[in-house]
Amino acid sequence: MTLTVMKKPVSPGVILIQVFLVFWAAIQLYPLFWLALFSLKDNSEIFGGNIAGFPKIPKWANYADALRQGGVLTYFLNSVFVSAVTIFLTLLLSSMAAYAITRMRWKYNKAAMMYLLLGMMIPVHAALLPLFIVLSKLKLLNSFPALIFPYVAFGLPLAVFILSGFLSGIPREMEESASIDGANIYRVFFSVILPLARPALATVAIFTYLASWNELMFAVTFISKRELKTITVGIMSMVGNYVTQWGPIGAGLMIATIPTIVIYILLSDQVQKSMIAGAVKG
Repeated sequence: MTLTVMKKPVSPGVILIQVFLVFWAAIQLYPLFWLALFSLKDNSEIFGGNIAGFPKIPKWANYADALRQGGVLTYFLNSVFVSAVTIFLTLLLSSMAAYAITRMRWKYNKAAMMYLLLGMMIPVHAALLPLFIVLSKLKLLNSFPALIFPYVAFGLPLAVFILSGFLSGIPREMEESASIDGANIYRVFFSVILPLARPALATVAIFTYLASWNELMFAVTFISKRELKTITVGIMSMVGNYVTQWGPIGAGLMIATIPTIVIYILLSDQVQKSMIAGAVKG
């Protein structure tokens, strides 16, 4: 005797939603697909009417030209260093601040939270001139700290806001049991709190990475030396005064896009867990 399992028919509404989501995903992915094709063409093909189609003969040499002659490799490594240090400092400082505000009892914790959140209301453009003057007096222009310090400062308010909401939902009994076992406050923070806050830390890391990796205004204002330029400013400087080779520029943009895709794929699960946890706590 065999049992047959009856499958429930899929409703037309679900089918329409799935079709819409596939269509929307195709729209979102097409610019990346177009950029990949664009990076394999030369000027004659781009301006010859084949700007959106497949390349007749893929010009893989565009990537070699971008990395060597265009200096994209140097710009890429500079952006990796600046973004990595920015993410590390932002995660460390914001997690410590959020822990102190949400888990400790002291008189001005709410005032400190409000003070940090006020930083989200300050436009980046309004801080450009004061930052330039301060960095100039400190002789930090044309150095990596000229980018790292402002990136961390502007990333802290949002990071503290996200982490505070997540840490407030962690049961205090976990800290109390760790304290009974002899763990001091630093051991509790690094061994108990941070492992539990990994989804929120991943969310902050992605937001901080996107803000620092794609930032242009500070990078073009505070850095003028070619060997210190980040990927955004470096690719912009590849545009010539008279003749511009657009194929290598497209290759450079493609190289600059790959880390964003890889990081999001690796951390997307953690971000979803953070969002779900926040929704359940809310």
